[in-house]
Amino acid sequence: MKGTVGELGEFGLIRELTSRLTTTPAVRVGPGDDAAVVAAPDRRVVASTDILVEGRHFRRDWSTAYDVGRKAAAQNLADIAAMGAVPTALLLGLVVPAELPVTWPTELMDGLRDECQVAGASVVGGDVVRGDTITVSITALGDLRNQEPVTRGGAQPGDLVAVTGWLGWSAAGFAVLSRGFRSPRAFVEAHRRPEPPYHAGPAAAGLGATAMCDVSDGLIADLGHIAEASKVRIDVRSGQIDIPTQMNDIGQAVGVDPMQWVLTGGEDHAIVATFPPDVKLPARWKVIGEVLNPSALPQVTVDGAPWTSKGGWDHFGEDVES
Repeated sequence: MKGTVGELGEFGLIRELTSRLTTTPAVRVGPGDDAAVVAAPDRRVVASTDILVEGRHFRRDWSTAYDVGRKAAAQNLADIAAMGAVPTALLLGLVVPAELPVTWPTELMDGLRDECQVAGASVVGGDVVRGDTITVSITALGDLRNQEPVTRGGAQPGDLVAVTGWLGWSAAGFAVLSRGFRSPRAFVEAHRRPEPPYHAGPAAAGLGATAMCDVSDGLIADLGHIAEASKVRIDVRSGQIDIPTQMNDIGQAVGVDPMQWVLTGGEDHAIVATFPPDVKLPARWKVIGEVLNPSALPQVTVDGAPWTSKGGWDHFGEDVES
């Protein structure tokens, strides 16, 4: 489609965006009415929201609009899965300049739609307004399906710490892009389009996970959220974490220990959880540490010692485009 958002107009843009959507049985009323209606058989709704701002969370010279859509959906749907819930729906709030080509928001919607399909959810509505900076606001909804939510506050001393999904891949891809390169492609794509293990969250709840979180801010930072909420200490065993050969190669090329990316990189949206020690975990889960009694040490340690290197995402820190 040619032309700009301003030329198409608000209602023309809404028609174009909603025409690209698919639906699921959970959606009783979709886009086009005052509000959507989404089934909640459990009678509880899990909700999460996030905002992405151009120049802060994405760059158009690094990521296509489709990439941004996939990433925006993934990071919100991963939050739903990390509560032990099944993603059901997603709402979009979109701020765009009038001079933006129409192809950008339509490709964004394609990305949102396709990532929702991976998770079993659908886009059910939202709003678009004019503004100076592209801003993407997402609200995701989910259903617990008669499970109790798995919060950050249930870890107990003696529990195992296990992870499923990628660790450090997005950060390695960011390092590659920051130096003007586009390969190794797998790591660049991991930064542009994370692949959360959505089904692992509800499955972990069924296995008896005591606490759970998606790795969005970095493994140490997110385990810190669990440790603080649970009032425990968590020790990570670095020798239990596999680092791919290509990630080691990238680290050597840019002068970074790849363990730094694994422990503090974030935005892979892997799922980390704590489990009772007698639980038999499926092969997709990798045990990487244990939950201990609180001590004078920091709440998260690596091989029994504080991790002193800087890392972890902070929205009010100095990093740009993570």
